[in-house]
Amino acid sequence: MKKFTILFFMVSSIAFNLAAQQNNMVRITGGTFTLGSPGTESGREKDEVQRQVTLSAFSMSRYEITQREYQEIMGENPSVFKGDNLPVENVTWFDAVEYCNKRSQKEGLRPVYTINRRTPAAGYPITNAEVTANWSNNGYRLPTEAEWEYACKAGTTTPFNTGEIITTAQANYKGNNLADNNSKTEYREKTIPVGSFAANAWGLYDMHGNVYEWCWDGYAAYAYGALNNPRGDSDVYYRVIRGGAWYYVDQYIRSASRGNYNPSYRIDGLGFRIVRQ
Repeated sequence: MKKFTILFFMVSSIAFNLAAQQNNMVRITGGTFTLGSPGTESGREKDEVQRQVTLSAFSMSRYEITQREYQEIMGENPSVFKGDNLPVENVTWFDAVEYCNKRSQKEGLRPVYTINRRTPAAGYPITNAEVTANWSNNGYRLPTEAEWEYACKAGTTTPFNTGEIITTAQANYKGNNLADNNSKTEYREKTIPVGSFAANAWGLYDMHGNVYEWCWDGYAAYAYGALNNPRGDSDVYYRVIRGGAWYYVDQYIRSASRGNYNPSYRIDGLGFRIVRQ
């Protein structure tokens, strides 16, 4: 009886852990949407040219990866603002890629990335590496830029998934609102716990503000014409970041706003979330 009880407890614990992991991922149904922003959108940049994009279904983490999650996988917490439920920040693109691989391995999934010529050979932050992707593997990875924008918009066509404007009661950013006659609201000057505001229509939190999020794509102009599951130009060194951060005004947290950093760069407003097929 004792052995049966222990076995039942172990199986129940495993089932609970798997359920918890799955509950932190949101299944995004594939579809076609308009990437980019219209020419009339306030704050629009010239690199937001509109394109029709069709995407396959994927799953995305409900929240930005937290410091607790990062510590459990990587054995360290590089964040400037400390707190288990705060988003991890101050990570390079290479660090985020390695996190995806290590988490995949821990959960018995096939890692998407192959990482060679890592600098340093061990330890963090990773400042350089050769990274290739096997898109048929079932492990975790960074979202493509198109996946990120599709998930952020969640069916909307407005500058923010909250509508024409956004407020600091809906996102963590520097509360100067270009889209609302430059009105000024709260400026928290730091990250805040993930999930502090309402989710978008697809159940994703903090797609606007808090921390910028690394994407897979090299930063380049969008290709012409309709696109099917675009993955960007992996030969371009600078990598796309999306979503804006706590220290930017609303112009830069719009759904279509594009940014980029050197993949070895890290700062206290730069983190990531993960996806898998």
